[in-house]
Amino acid sequence: MNSNQRTLYDRIGGEIAVAMLVDRFYDRVLKDPELEPYFRHIPMEKLLAMQLEFFSAALDGPVRYSGRPVDQVHKGMAITSRQLSHFMRHLMATIEFIHPNEQETQEIYSRIGLMADAVIDSSLPDSE
Repeated sequence: MNSNQRTLYDRIGGEIAVAMLVDRFYDRVLKDPELEPYFRHIPMEKLLAMQLEFFSAALDGPVRYSGRPVDQVHKGMAITSRQLSHFMRHLMATIEFIHPNEQETQEIYSRIGLMADAVIDSSLPDSE
């Protein structure tokens, strides 16, 4: 990237925008009866800190993700593609809050969506 190009992280508002995105996103996710059970016994302060790192790194921010690999974190959680779809719909609805343009919206969704295969338990039938 040359010095005239700004990262996606910077274009959407940097640390403040990403923190707001993560907070509002998890507010939505935790209100979803299909997703909330996955978070009942999770220390939310730690999860939100890791998600701030994850989102920041995924959007080319100046933060390095220090968490475990996504597939290891979600191993044994029995997540189906239906549940991941719910999760990603909440992401799309939340992205609108930080007012990115259409290209930025698609870039955010694509970068976070890259981890989909690592999250889904492929041994389960899809319960759509």
